[in-house]
Amino acid sequence: MFLIPSLIGIFLFMTPVSYGGNVTIPIAILAKGTLAQLDSLAVTLVIWVVVASAAITTLVKLFKPAVVMKSPFLQGLFNVSWLWAATRIIGAIAILLTAFSVGPEIIHSEDTGGMVLHDLLPTLLCVFLFAGLLLPLLINFGLLELIGCLLTKLMRPLFNLPGRSAVTSFASWLGDGSVGVLMTSKQYEQGLFTEREAAVIGTTFTAVSITFCLVVISTVGLEAYFLPFYGTVCLAGLVAAVVVPRLPPLSRKKDVFINGEARRSDDEVVPAGETSLSYGYKMALGRASQVKSARSVAKEGVQNAADMVLGVLPVVMAIGTIALVIAESTPLFSWLGAPFVPLLELLQIPHAAEASTTVMVGFADMFLPAIMAASIDSDLTKFVIAAMSVSQLIFLSETGALMLGSKVPVKLWELFVIFILRTIVVLPVIAAMAHLIF
Repeated sequence: MFLIPSLIGIFLFMTPVSYGGNVTIPIAILAKGTLAQLDSLAVTLVIWVVVASAAITTLVKLFKPAVVMKSPFLQGLFNVSWLWAATRIIGAIAILLTAFSVGPEIIHSEDTGGMVLHDLLPTLLCVFLFAGLLLPLLINFGLLELIGCLLTKLMRPLFNLPGRSAVTSFASWLGDGSVGVLMTSKQYEQGLFTEREAAVIGTTFTAVSITFCLVVISTVGLEAYFLPFYGTVCLAGLVAAVVVPRLPPLSRKKDVFINGEARRSDDEVVPAGETSLSYGYKMALGRASQVKSARSVAKEGVQNAADMVLGVLPVVMAIGTIALVIAESTPLFSWLGAPFVPLLELLQIPHAAEASTTVMVGFADMFLPAIMAASIDSDLTKFVIAAMSVSQLIFLSETGALMLGSKVPVKLWELFVIFILRTIVVLPVIAAMAHLIF
């Protein structure tokens, strides 16, 4: 019960494999293969999902049907606050305007709503389906209990996090940040992470995949520097993971579980006479023994997938489109980036004024800074912008919207502050490495 499902989970979520010339994980291959088979049907499915989610949520909020109110799962999925109901409705309106190319062009253009609908949501749909269905293999059969015991002595002193959080980071690093958000949210709901731990892991350890890093560095025409680039990203991410969680707002998050209880002081203590391995193994067997049946595991997987598909896709469409519309049609992000000009000049980054316009636009979408940097006539500046955009980690067109739509306890203004803090922390590290390389 412990070994076989856990090994399958390790293979699916944590085993690096080569596919299409890139390093990825099997769960991502399943998602991409399904997306390729669905082709244009994927976009149609996404439209139906987002519209259906908004319509059912509206009906539930207005009429409180008994079939929904009697089911804790359905009630949690559709009887959301009016704020989230409005967000789903905005997502449905945005997706219909985009799908039929009606209304203001700035909403449905290929740089705003079109990008979210055609490039992002079909991929997320397939990732959520497979990750949601198969995630119980990774988290319900004791693997995280074993790894948690083995890595606590490393994760606690460095990051003040439980050892099991390392699995989330590894799955994100090899696969996709959305998998990391899903894992973090589910473990928080299960009472395995405290509010502070879930917020820190969601904003710090849902790392960008190796594949996406390669896409970013290729966009600025520096693919020959991929190894030093990725090394710089890892170093900057490590520094940010140590520093940013120790600053507000993350440091002010309560260290309590979702039910309000605090983590016991002896929760991670290895009993006398036990090693980390032997105690972790006993904890893993205890967790595996709690699994009632294959049916219960399958049911949880279906609920995971439905929760993410129906609950998060509309939020990504709404928030992602709004953020990209602001980035494309207003000078807001340029204004917000202006205060970074003195810092960039202090760090001796060429074309500091041009580079400053890319600093804050990454909050809307991680890929936008690389696109904007491609025209800058300095390899050093391109390198800094590309590494910075990946290291900032939080962007509203995907991971930011995912966290806001999930159970991870963070607010929009907190994400914005964390984004700025990460930027300030990683920029000097990236600039120093860039000056060594170029």
